[in-house]
Amino acid sequence: MSSQLISPLTLIARSRALRPHLITNTQALRLAGRNAIRRTEPIESCVPRLVAAQAAAAPDAPALFAGAEVMNYGQLNDRANQVANYLIALGVDPDKEIGAEDIVAICLNRSTTGITCALGALLSGSAYLPLDPSYPTERLKFMLSDAQPRVLITTQDVAARLPAGRWRVVVIDRDVAEIDRQSTVSPEIRLTAERLAYVIYTSGSTGRPKGVEVTHANLMNLMSWHRQTFEVTCEDRATLVAGIGFDAAVWESWPYLAAGASLHLPEDATRLSPERLRDWFVSERITIGFLPTALAERVMTLDWPPQTALRTLLTGAEMLRQFPSDYLPFRVINNYGPTECTVVATSGPVPHDVCTNSRPTIGRPIANTQVYILDEDMQPVPDHAAGEIYVGGAGVARGYLNRPELTQERFVKDPFSKDPCARLYRTGDLARYLTNGEIAYLGRIDEQIKILGHRIEPNEIVSVLDRHPHIQSSLVLAREEPCREKHLVAYVVLNPESQTSAADLRCFLEKELPQYMVPALFVRLEAMPLTQNGKVDRAALPAPNSDNTLRDEEFTPPRTPVEERLAVMLSALLGLDQVSVHDNFFMLGGHSLLGTQLISQLRGAFGIELPLRTLFESPTVEQLSHQIERLVVAQIEAMSEDEVQRLLA
Repeated sequence: MSSQLISPLTLIARSRALRPHLITNTQALRLAGRNAIRRTEPIESCVPRLVAAQAAAAPDAPALFAGAEVMNYGQLNDRANQVANYLIALGVDPDKEIGAEDIVAICLNRSTTGITCALGALLSGSAYLPLDPSYPTERLKFMLSDAQPRVLITTQDVAARLPAGRWRVVVIDRDVAEIDRQSTVSPEIRLTAERLAYVIYTSGSTGRPKGVEVTHANLMNLMSWHRQTFEVTCEDRATLVAGIGFDAAVWESWPYLAAGASLHLPEDATRLSPERLRDWFVSERITIGFLPTALAERVMTLDWPPQTALRTLLTGAEMLRQFPSDYLPFRVINNYGPTECTVVATSGPVPHDVCTNSRPTIGRPIANTQVYILDEDMQPVPDHAAGEIYVGGAGVARGYLNRPELTQERFVKDPFSKDPCARLYRTGDLARYLTNGEIAYLGRIDEQIKILGHRIEPNEIVSVLDRHPHIQSSLVLAREEPCREKHLVAYVVLNPESQTSAADLRCFLEKELPQYMVPALFVRLEAMPLTQNGKVDRAALPAPNSDNTLRDEEFTPPRTPVEERLAVMLSALLGLDQVSVHDNFFMLGGHSLLGTQLISQLRGAFGIELPLRTLFESPTVEQLSHQIERLVVAQIEAMSEDEVQRLLA
């Protein structure tokens, strides 16, 4: 492409990107201190060997609890070996070269069988691919077609809606007799740190899921850090709450089974209910557990009995917006990490009842992990300045399955490492380093909204809105509906027995935010809808309507001639008996087509040319009247004295 077709700004940015990265001594010391390497456990270890060691040392120790079903370590290891030997008999190659490992897809619900099959896949020298049966059929079809597994393990009811392919299908509830006939002796395999351990698909910005390839070395770093940091022992009772297709399930499973702890699986009806989860944690005597952010925030507001065995509650997946109270009998640990960096990249304890307008941080980099916050030229930003998170170190995955171009784009050369093969993963997340070395998470770069030329970070609005005394939680997004321009909508969950109005929330936000960042609509929810993985389900958020939209509770009549004239126009245009000066044109049902009619009426009534965008920026009677008065005054000031006299006459 000719350079004449490239903007000067683009050329400048590219030239800067090609320069050697110059880092001052101060920056180098700061980066080295924050990203100190701490080796934890010999990387030659791997999940199957560690679980086998636990089975040999204590075969009768309980490994898995799922309702009334209990499986001990001896049974778990024997059954996994039978699955591994069966997979090899079906054609899985345990000696396949690194970079071309066989994949075993596992499309099962959270269960002891699912864990056993995943362990069996690892024992066969393969990588396992967890697929959640609750995913839409088209999504499952795409993942299978893209991954081309050697074997697919599923159940009869799920198999009926999955496509046929070159893969062999093991219907676990039908082929059980075949598996029972296999040897319980572990197959001879070559398991090295560089071999692929699992593949997990994550959503793509284009709507096309992408499979992340994670090696045994990646997984072992996570496990070793976790076991040491949280002092996991065989006495621990841990949770498996996450769905099988969520990478948190990796974190919830292997560190505990490698340490000889017991793993407890709640029923689906329990794992999405805060109250039931609390009661289940207590009754199961859980000592350490994980909950996705949205669930953890709700669980943290509940009363907990002092005799609970829980000592550590781990959370992550979304921005944590509240601090735990002093009354919780356990500590809360906030964690951050993309799937491409093996679940967790940073971690840190959340202080209790901090009186501050800030939010909990995402802690510091975990062992053998480097976290840099860089600008567009991949240069470190100063403390407290926002930049993109880049993650390097032992957790950085191999790349994306069958996506070399995307891998090259997102997994970039590490300019801060002496190792020429070292890479950084570009997360697309915004954050800033605090002076104490902790990291404040700011949200996604791609969540940025552009409305009327303004670039808006929704989490900046949420951070202010959540400080309102009546707001329990909130979420802000842009909606674009037929006959209506793109506009901001805030979804709010109020504290119990709290009442507020749209005017109150607008006034609260306007103290800190410019007008263009104040949502046009406020929709009240009883609770944020959650996905099966416990994340906020944005697709389930209702469209604003007259029943769920907060309105101004007090009617404020027009106070000036301009407000009075404007209120009459809006009442007639919108078919309303009366309009308050604080009512929002769009909240009352206005849209761009009606807005064009209003602009035309204002031209005839006041003799002014008002751009349509002004209505979006000033949608209330009070705000719009100020804009009208400003233009009218400007016109009068531009008139000659004779023109003014004729106007007054």
